[in-house]
Amino acid sequence: MDNISHLQSLQASVKWRHLENVNADLWDTFCKLLSNQAIIMAINSSYMDPLEQFEIQLQTIEECFRNVFSMPNLSKLLERQKNSDDQEDIEHLYKSILCIFEDTLRILVAKDLYKLQILREMIIWMNANNRYLQERVMTIISKVIKFSRRKIQGYKTVDIPCMGHLAAELAVLCSHKNLQIVIQASIAMYHLLCIIKFQNVDVPSDTSAEVENCLYFVPFDKEFTPKLLQKNNEAIAKYVGDYLKSSLLDDFVFSLLKKLPKYPSHTSTEASALLKLILEMKGDQVIRVARIVDFIHTQLNANLPIDLKQTLLQIIALLTRSVPQKVVFQLLDYMLPVDRSVLKMWKAVSTESKSSCLVLKTILIVLKGKPGEVEESSKIRKRFSLDTANMMPVVAAQALCILLPVPEYKKAIAQFFPQLLIDLILQLHYNCEQNYKKNDNTQRFPQNALRILLRSSGLENVDSALNKRDCWNQFSSLTFHHYGVYLIARTLSEFNFPQLPETLHYLYKLSVEGPRRKEDSVTTVIFLIELLNNFFKDPFPEEFLALFKIWVNDPNSTVSKLSLQKISTMAPVINQIKNIKELLLCIVDALPSKDKTVIIQAMTTLRKLLSVLDKVTYSIICMRIASSYYSLMDHETASIRAMAFRHFGDLLKDMKQYTWMLKPAVIKCLVPLLLFLEDSELRVVKACKYTLNICAPYFKWKVIPLLQDNLYNYEIVVLNICNCLYNNFGSFISDIIFTTLGFLKSDRGFLRKAAIIFLGYMAKMGSNVLVKNEIWNMIDAIEKVLHDEEPSIKQMADVTYMLFMEVLNELKYSGLKQKIQRWGN
Repeated sequence: MDNISHLQSLQASVKWRHLENVNADLWDTFCKLLSNQAIIMAINSSYMDPLEQFEIQLQTIEECFRNVFSMPNLSKLLERQKNSDDQEDIEHLYKSILCIFEDTLRILVAKDLYKLQILREMIIWMNANNRYLQERVMTIISKVIKFSRRKIQGYKTVDIPCMGHLAAELAVLCSHKNLQIVIQASIAMYHLLCIIKFQNVDVPSDTSAEVENCLYFVPFDKEFTPKLLQKNNEAIAKYVGDYLKSSLLDDFVFSLLKKLPKYPSHTSTEASALLKLILEMKGDQVIRVARIVDFIHTQLNANLPIDLKQTLLQIIALLTRSVPQKVVFQLLDYMLPVDRSVLKMWKAVSTESKSSCLVLKTILIVLKGKPGEVEESSKIRKRFSLDTANMMPVVAAQALCILLPVPEYKKAIAQFFPQLLIDLILQLHYNCEQNYKKNDNTQRFPQNALRILLRSSGLENVDSALNKRDCWNQFSSLTFHHYGVYLIARTLSEFNFPQLPETLHYLYKLSVEGPRRKEDSVTTVIFLIELLNNFFKDPFPEEFLALFKIWVNDPNSTVSKLSLQKISTMAPVINQIKNIKELLLCIVDALPSKDKTVIIQAMTTLRKLLSVLDKVTYSIICMRIASSYYSLMDHETASIRAMAFRHFGDLLKDMKQYTWMLKPAVIKCLVPLLLFLEDSELRVVKACKYTLNICAPYFKWKVIPLLQDNLYNYEIVVLNICNCLYNNFGSFISDIIFTTLGFLKSDRGFLRKAAIIFLGYMAKMGSNVLVKNEIWNMIDAIEKVLHDEEPSIKQMADVTYMLFMEVLNELKYSGLKQKIQRWGN
C-alpha cells in the first residue's frame, strides 16, 4: 500500500506541476505534505524506539495538520480561478491533499492501533483554532476510526490505552453547534464504541472464519445507531458506562473534567453535563478518584467563576454518592492546616445524605489513629501526601465539625454515636500529648466535634452541664484526661442518656477485640466502670465481669488497678457471683506483677473479698492463696512484705478450723516469719509478730509473751521455736534448713545474720537428729559467708561454723561408738 500511494503521489505531482504558478500556496501545501509523508513512512519502517518514533511522527503530523487544514475552503479557491481547467485541477489537487493526509493516518493506524492517540491530538488542535477546516477534520477522523474497526476483525486481542481520552473528545463534539461536525463525531463515536466493545470480549480462536466475523458475536442493540448519539448525552453516558473498562472510564471522566476550566463556555457546559450524567450512572466504576479530587482542589484555589466552582463541588457530591470512601480518604489526606477549598469540598460531601453512613464509617477508621505517629506502612491505604507523620485524625475531627451539624446526618450519627463518642474522647488525649501551641486550633477540633456530637444527638443538657463543671476548658491538660473521661460518663449517666445500650455494647466489643494503644484501654475501663456503677447494681452482668477478670492481669498497670478497685466494691455480694473461684484466682495471678501499686491493690482487693467469702469456697483455694503470699514475703518493697505477712496471718485466722490443711503452708512460711523479725522496717516486724502469734495453735508453742516489745530477744525466740520444731515437727526439719540456707545468699545483711543464728540453733539443738549430709550442706553454705563484708555477720558466721564442726565431730564419735557396741554384742 505504501508503494502504491507513493506512485500515485508522484504521478499527481507531474500532472499538477503547472498549478505552482496558478496557486502557489496550495502547491506548497501539497509538496510539504508529500515530504512529511515520506519522513513519516520512513520512520514507520525503522527499528526506532516506539516512544521516540511516536513522538517524531506526532510532531510531523501536527505540522501536516496545520498546513492542510489551514487551506481556504474549496469553494473560495474555485471562485478565484476563471479557467475551468484550472478549477478542475485545483479541485483534484485539493481532494488529493486530504486523501494523502487520510492515507497517512490509515497507514500509521494499520501498523499500530495505539496511534489512534493521534486522532485525539487532532481534535485538540482543531478546537484550539476555529480557522481550521473542522468539518473536514472530523470526516477524516470518522473514516480512520471506521477503518480501524474493520482492521481489528483480524485480531484476537486488542489493547488501545487511548480509547478513554478519544471517546471523551468525540462525546463532547456529538453536541457541537455545527450539525456536520455532530454527524461525523457521532459516526466516529459509534465505531469507537464498536472497537471498545470488542476489547472487552474474548474472541474464540477455533477457526479463521470466526475471527473474521468476531464483531457479530457482540452485536449492539438494533436501535443503537450513530444517529442515536447525536446531541444525546444520556445515550452516550449509557453506552460509554457499559463498555468502557474502569481504567478507560477513568480517562474518559478525567478528560471531561479538564475541559471545564480551560475551554470556551459551550464546550465546558457540554463536558459538565456529560460528566454529571456519567457519574450519576456509573460513578461507582471510577477508580482513580484521588486524581479527580486533587484536580478539583487545585481548580477551586484558582481564579475561576463562582458558577464553575459550584459545578466542581457538584462533582464532589456525585462522587460521594458513588464512591464515598475514596473521596473521604483523599480529603483526609490534605496536610494541616487545610484551606478553604477543602472545607468547601467537605460541605459538598455533606449534601449527599444517602452516603452519610459510609462517610462516617470511613472517618471513624481514620479517627482511630494517633496524630503525629510516623507511618512506616499504612494499614488503611498508601498515602498520597509526602508527610510521613499521620495527621489525618486531626483532619477527620475537623471534618466532623462540618458534617455532624447537618440535619441529614442525624440518622447516621445515631448509628455511630458510641464509636464517635469514644474515639473523639481518645483524640482529646492524643492531642494533649502532642503539646500543640496554645494559639493552634488543632487541639480544639476533637473537642468541638465532641460537643457538636452531643448537641446533634439530643444531649444539649449534657454539654451544658459539662460546660458548667469547666470540663471543656480543662481538657487541654493531660493530667485532667482521666478525670475528664469519668466526668463525661458520669454526666451522661445523670441525664439517663438514651444511647446507653448501644454504648455499652460498643464498649464491650472494643474490650473483647483488645485495645489499640495503652491509653485506649484506660479510657474504656474508666468509661465502662462509671456507666456500670450508675446503671447496674452489683453484681453486674456476667459478660462484663468476665472483662474485669481479664483486665486484672492487663499489661497496663492503670487498667489492672481500676479493675481491681471495681472488683473490691463487690465484696458485699461476692458470694452471689458465679465462678467466684476463677475471679479470686485471677487476683492471685496479679500478685507477681512487676508494678508495686498493682500488687498492693491486688492484695487489698483479695483481703476485702476473703473477709466475707463463704468458708467452703475459701477452703478450696486457701492453699493456693497462702502460697502466693510466700513469694511476696521477701519482696524489695517493705509495705508489700508487711502486707504479705499480715494477710497470711489473717488467712490463718479466717481458716483456724482447717489447721490440718494449712500446716504445710505454715511450715513453709515459718522461716521468713522468723528471719524478718530482724527487718529494719518496723511495720514488717509488727506484721511478723502478729502472724507468729496466730501460728501458735499450729505449733503448740508458747512464744507469744516473748514477742512483746519489752521482752523481745531474737535469739530467745528462735531457741524456743527450734525446741518446739524438734519436739513436734521432726519430719519437716530438713525442709526448714534448706529454706533457711537460701537466705544466706540475700543481699540484705539482717537476713543473712538472722539465718546464721537460726541455723546455729537448729544444729545445736538437733545434733542427735541431724544426719551427716545435712551438716555438710550447712557447713558448705556457711563457708560462703565467712568473708562477709559486714564484721558482725562475719563474726557470727565464724562462731556458727565452729559449732557445725563440733556437731560433725559428735556425729563421727557417736557413729564410732555405735560400731564398737555392735562389735561387742
